[in-house]
Amino acid sequence: MLRNREVGMLLFAMCFITLLGTVIAAVVFSYLHAILVFLTATSLVICSILFTRWRYKEIEKLSSYLRQISNGDYSLDVRNNLEGELSILKNDIYKVTIMLSEQGSMLNEDKVKLTNAISDISHQLKTPLTSMTVMADLLSDNELPETKRKEFTQNIRKQLERIEWLVSSLLKLSKIDAGTAMFKNERTYVKDVIQKAIDPMLIPIDIKEQTIEITGEESAVFTGDLNWTAEAVLNILKNCVEHTGNGGKLTLSYAENPIFTEIYIRDNGKGIPKEDIPYIFQRFYKGKNAGEGSVGIGLAMAYSIVKSQNGSIEVTSHTGEGTTFHIKFYKQVI
Repeated sequence: MLRNREVGMLLFAMCFITLLGTVIAAVVFSYLHAILVFLTATSLVICSILFTRWRYKEIEKLSSYLRQISNGDYSLDVRNNLEGELSILKNDIYKVTIMLSEQGSMLNEDKVKLTNAISDISHQLKTPLTSMTVMADLLSDNELPETKRKEFTQNIRKQLERIEWLVSSLLKLSKIDAGTAMFKNERTYVKDVIQKAIDPMLIPIDIKEQTIEITGEESAVFTGDLNWTAEAVLNILKNCVEHTGNGGKLTLSYAENPIFTEIYIRDNGKGIPKEDIPYIFQRFYKGKNAGEGSVGIGLAMAYSIVKSQNGSIEVTSHTGEGTTFHIKFYKQVI
């Protein structure tokens, strides 16, 4: 404590004032008054020194506490209910400790999620890459029949398209997760979203001889991003097409009310098992009825897009009867 320059200057000033007061009392009054002034001033100096020493000990405890926090120990509790600046400082440090502890837990969770995501991505890429490697080796055989050569070439092209879609989807998801995806906040007609989402699916729908019925209010609008929302609807629609058999029926309907704008996407396919419904929007989750080429990322991306635009998605399904996706875009934050 005494090595502290500020404390040394304060002690010097107090001693000087004590001596000066004692001399003035002796000259102006008497030696008895001088002794009284000296004893009083000395007592005040001693009290100040003891109080300063106590404060330094408390500050030293807080310094030790902060060092433990920096080493990752968030278990200590320095709170107290007393008044004073040190008590306020202790309580503020405790609040910061709790905040750091929560952030540390979140970072650990993010590390686990990142590890799992990398593992899932690696698994998703490993299968098509292995398949392409085998077919590339077979294509190097000069005696390979032309029909097989065309078949392997077409399969390689399909696998490349699958990888391209997976990488593109992961990039979009990472932008949404990082908050860097730019969502427009403009008046958007639902009919435009539906049309933009349906166009890429017309050929798969035609191949499976499915029918699609669209009903809704022409004037139905919501505040959001046309392209991103169409991406979400497209992924849901793609899921419905894949899980609906040949000759099946798809239904899209939409409406607007004072609270929200809603979109229903229905199919009469094989449905989703009850035990899979709580997890279908999780990344890389593949249910029991998932197709062989399913990655488990389309519905996760649709969910993220809708949630990022003040919306929600609900799903109801019955095995063998079909599935209904219900999208809502709220007019205000709820």
